[in-house]
Amino acid sequence: MTAIHAPAAAGRALALELYDAAVAAAAPGPATARAVDALAIDRGSRLWIFAFGKAGRPMAAAAVTSTLRSLHSIVGGLIVAPDDAPSPYPTILSMRGDHPLPGRHSFEAAARIAEVASGRRGSDVAIVLLSGGASSLIGAPVRAIGESDFVVLQELLLGSGLDIAATNTVRKRFSRWGAGRLALALAPAATHCLAISDVAGDDLSVIGSGPCVPDSSTVADVTNLLQRANLFTKMPAACREYLTGITRGTVPETPAKSHPAFAHITGRVIGNNRLALDGLASRAEEHRLATSVAADRLDGEAARAGESIARSLVAAANQGANNVCFAWGGETTVTLSSSNGAMACGGRCQELALAAARVFHEAGADAAGIALLAAGTDGRDGATDAAGAIVDHTTWSAVADGGRDPSHALVAHESYKALRAASALIPRRDTGTNVNDVVIGVIVR
Repeated sequence: MTAIHAPAAAGRALALELYDAAVAAAAPGPATARAVDALAIDRGSRLWIFAFGKAGRPMAAAAVTSTLRSLHSIVGGLIVAPDDAPSPYPTILSMRGDHPLPGRHSFEAAARIAEVASGRRGSDVAIVLLSGGASSLIGAPVRAIGESDFVVLQELLLGSGLDIAATNTVRKRFSRWGAGRLALALAPAATHCLAISDVAGDDLSVIGSGPCVPDSSTVADVTNLLQRANLFTKMPAACREYLTGITRGTVPETPAKSHPAFAHITGRVIGNNRLALDGLASRAEEHRLATSVAADRLDGEAARAGESIARSLVAAANQGANNVCFAWGGETTVTLSSSNGAMACGGRCQELALAAARVFHEAGADAAGIALLAAGTDGRDGATDAAGAIVDHTTWSAVADGGRDPSHALVAHESYKALRAASALIPRRDTGTNVNDVVIGVIVR
């Protein structure tokens, strides 16, 4: 069998180093510590710490360190993250949830939130630490929806091609703790919500499906969104009936902005994708690379984004660019056919990378010296054991040499299998953060 070609060693090593720098710059611990220190919570208040999301554990650990340093009493709390690990403090429970689709662990975590929250007093103070993935990790349905129907809805949404804002606009309607419902459970305790953002515009109502802030959408907005995405008739009947009940006034709307519970809430974003991009750029400049960070957020279909980015890199190389770094940040989407399902073999970063590899392959020698990395800052890309991938002008042929048809793989959303055949995958890692994806293009000739 023909040997598998990896991206040029220098370009691959450099891209990986820049990715590591992006992840390190977005570390949630320092940002959380600074934010908690600034809260000026009365030392006599009983304190509760809740941390939900992929960055939940380092955020909780930082909050514990900060509050103990100021001699606060932590009486309880709960951490829900993608993995099992000990709690940083004896009175704070630790659980794992399921991701990217909610499951048994998520349902158990959601039930435990209710149990823990019931122990708070009106004079207590709660710190809620949110990060990407919380929608699934503590995902559980409202009482009128069955767990199986809830999971089917989530799978439809994840495979729809909708961006995270639209996806969460829908799923928080059906989620036990979404759309401000956690705020109601914690009231009248004063609650401070601190979030690491993985969404466009750093919107607190989108991050984690907005458990501590009111829902700005109406049931008509949600229904129209589902109809435009051709999902309304595909979703479980119980979900359609739930929305109809809200329209008719027989089922309560999500908590309104005027609800007294929100008077006890403060919230702000303490970290986002820009931190990662700034860290990446700083490291690139240490290598004396001319660096350009895209001003616009990366979004849209992953394959189209990969093709567009690859063409721009080839054009830059043809114009004489050398020792340069280009970077993009954001989150693309993948629209699956009815035959695929949300657990299709490949993530959005892998699909973007495979599409870019085709452009590089077609450019031939004009693409020599270009390496492209696409990966999630959370170290995960879809339901795979990869964080993303690195490709160059040899990758497309290497996929074929490895026994896979790269064209078919791209159409069938089987980027993982194709890139694995070319040894182009970045192994999955637990980074402890989540501020969307980064795409890094380096030209070193």
